[in-house]
Amino acid sequence: MKKEARIYSGGCHCGSVRFQVEVKEYKATECNCSICTKKGFLHLIVSPEQFLLLSDNESLTNYTFNTHTAKHTFCRICGIHSFYTPRSHPNKIDVNVRCLDGDVLADFQIESFDGQNWEANITQIREKESI
Repeated sequence: MKKEARIYSGGCHCGSVRFQVEVKEYKATECNCSICTKKGFLHLIVSPEQFLLLSDNESLTNYTFNTHTAKHTFCRICGIHSFYTPRSHPNKIDVNVRCLDGDVLADFQIESFDGQNWEANITQIREKESI
């Protein structure tokens, strides 16, 4: 049974970063690469039209590494990474499901991704989505 689209609110720990995201597909990805493991990021990749930043950009800063394609956005006050621009989909927004308000994790099917071997496996993610 397919779930209906729903608007979720979310943000960082201190509340300086707030957003809304329209969820149409209730599938998230857990990546085992070094940065995702350390951040505990659960990836929900959405189009920019499905994402609305409610707070201003003053509390946000970015971190980049390796190819500098991904823009790892985080709150400069509390350090929480609630969303970012992913290397895998640079025209999308990647929302951390763990940063959505309330107890919503059970709403999502979590799939594993071998990001430790990113180059060899990225086509698996791209093929699953009609991007």
